[in-house]
Amino acid sequence: MASLYTKVKKYLEANSKTESEFDTNIILQNDSSGDYIHTWNVSGLAKPSDDQIASYNSTATTEENNVGIKRTRRKAYGDIGDQLDLLYKDMLADKGDKSGEWFKSIKAVKDANPKE
Repeated sequence: MASLYTKVKKYLEANSKTESEFDTNIILQNDSSGDYIHTWNVSGLAKPSDDQIASYNSTATTEENNVGIKRTRRKAYGDIGDQLDLLYKDMLADKGDKSGEWFKSIKAVKDANPKE
């Protein structure tokens, strides 16, 4: 299940607001019964009901999963200097296309870590 923060962020985006609303207008808290919206002062947008927040669980979960996948990919890609060196070598060998080693290594990482 997605975090309340991400579900609220999705609610804001669906209503033409941005994540920057969290800076001064929204406070989330957690007590023994779970996370909840403590303060809501978003101009022109009503505080969402529990059902409205729950309706964003699927898209919020996908977003959180994709953030994790991006983090995994970033580590697997390795150092950008090494990537550029490999790309340079591919170009020298006239393999600046899908036949080059750089492309093959990047594709392998993406195939092993697909986004949702």
